[in-house]
Amino acid sequence: MKGLDPDLRALQEVRDHVARAKAAVKAIAHYDQEQTDRLCKSMAEAGARAALDLGRLAVDETGIGRLHYKVLKNFFGSEGTWESVAGERTVGFISRDEATGVHEVATPVGVVAGIIPTTNPTSTALFKSIIAVKGRNAIVISPHPRSRRCILETAEVMRRAIERAGGPPDLVQCLANPTIESTGALMKHRDVSVILATGGGGLVRAAYSSGKPAYGVGPGNVPAYVDRSADVRAVAEAIVSSQSFDNATLCCSEQALVLDAPIVDAVLSELRTRGAHLCSDAERALLETYCNHRGHMNPDVVGLDPWRVAEGAGFSVPRSTTILLAHQDGVGREHPLSIEILCPLLSVHVVDGWREGCEVATSILHNGGLGHTLAVHAREEAVLDAFFLEKPANRIIVNGPSSAGAVGFSTHLTSSFSLGCGPQAGNITSDNITARHLINIKRAAYPRRDWREVERKAHERAAALTGAGMPRGSGMSGDPAMGRGGHGPSRGVTMSAPQAASPRPPAPELRPAATPSTQTGGSASAVQTIATLRPAKAPSFTRAGTRATAPAVKVGAGPALKPAPQRAGTDVGSALSVGEIRSMFENAGSGCPMGPCQGCSLHNVRTGQCEA
Repeated sequence: MKGLDPDLRALQEVRDHVARAKAAVKAIAHYDQEQTDRLCKSMAEAGARAALDLGRLAVDETGIGRLHYKVLKNFFGSEGTWESVAGERTVGFISRDEATGVHEVATPVGVVAGIIPTTNPTSTALFKSIIAVKGRNAIVISPHPRSRRCILETAEVMRRAIERAGGPPDLVQCLANPTIESTGALMKHRDVSVILATGGGGLVRAAYSSGKPAYGVGPGNVPAYVDRSADVRAVAEAIVSSQSFDNATLCCSEQALVLDAPIVDAVLSELRTRGAHLCSDAERALLETYCNHRGHMNPDVVGLDPWRVAEGAGFSVPRSTTILLAHQDGVGREHPLSIEILCPLLSVHVVDGWREGCEVATSILHNGGLGHTLAVHAREEAVLDAFFLEKPANRIIVNGPSSAGAVGFSTHLTSSFSLGCGPQAGNITSDNITARHLINIKRAAYPRRDWREVERKAHERAAALTGAGMPRGSGMSGDPAMGRGGHGPSRGVTMSAPQAASPRPPAPELRPAATPSTQTGGSASAVQTIATLRPAKAPSFTRAGTRATAPAVKVGAGPALKPAPQRAGTDVGSALSVGEIRSMFENAGSGCPMGPCQGCSLHNVRTGQCEA
């Protein structure tokens, strides 16, 4: 592809990678759980071994974050991800509930398109690769152009690990020449089954508009409310450690401190002892201009050390500074630092009581973090319950660091680098995305044990309301298809057992029926006289277990019909009623009501119809 235009080369690369991924999925289609887990375990171990090298590559290439925390993230994205899904069944039968009769079977979704951001490039690539393969899927990664090299190397680590474990390395692939067009082509490719989109709002909207199922994540503008009942020292420890975690590049890191008035001075003092810098009014104004560009975060500040953010804004702080703190009088456009800014910078909002704290926290979430994450520090259960019930956030971290808590590092939430924000933010789910989101679940179900009784009661209720009785086909007592007048034998009436095959009998004798009596009031035109068919050894109908010969039959407004004389040697029982015989004729269709057609003169050989 050397001679191709770069854009065409990128598009051809998408097609080639998806085709190879599809073939890899087919190659492991019959892997059992043990074989699948062997691949994932090998991938996790390889990611942990390469954590330092991959972290160094990420920092060198992107200039974002801190090496120590990149290594921690790589450990978490590999070993942490594997520990969270190791015991989860994702292949074949995953449950058999004998009590309900429902059995669940897991199948792969197919080829996954994984969009990787520049903020957490290597750790997110490790995470998405492992959860995709855990479901027997393949993943084609589209890296952010600013982190292409480190993500490519991460994918290569995964490929070698899969190959060492005996699997097809094409289960994990990465585009080497990503462009906006090629990423769009990947998301829309007919053989891509689902999209894992981690990135900005525009990317997530593109994923959802691609026509493919997509797991997108919304932005985070995380408020941390600190109540007067909180442990101030523990609050300061949690806030500083969370902001220091890779320089607040996780979208679930705190963005605003909402402080209850009685403890404002104590919290700020404790934060300053841990290296925080409280900005003056002039410094705050500089930060507002530098960090907020027309209502959006300046991408150049993402993941920078606090001293570098201050330097970019035009003032100086010690290099040991852990957080920049800047007061804001409100939330919204007039308050530029109340938006999401992914660096160790927190806006500070002072409130009087938890109710006002609720209102301010909600405003911050609505200002770019709806459905994402909230932190609350309090020891009063009533305050905590109010935040749990009322706040539009799907992860609420209590008395701990928000960044490590929301991803499941410091909590027992599902380990994930893709945090759904629910319908409030236009996302399909509010879950922490993991392997179970990348499998199909088929369900086989047996009828419930009490189904017949449930069905009977339901039919009786409906019949009582309609007043029309049981409907045809219901199988209930009163079903017209089951009783007299139906298409088959009436209840209590059975067909005689079929006889062994015998030579075809002679044609039946035709004997005209008697002329109808005028005593009935019917005229010759109103009464249809039909022939009585008496085929030799024709099958007879029985009632209540007896046998009877077929009577002469007259259909129409005629006199009462009398059965033909009994033949010698037959079992005599009660004769069929006039209504039964008439019903047989009316429902006979193209067949003879007296049994298999013997080829009499009433059989029209051209149409195949009986003209009786």
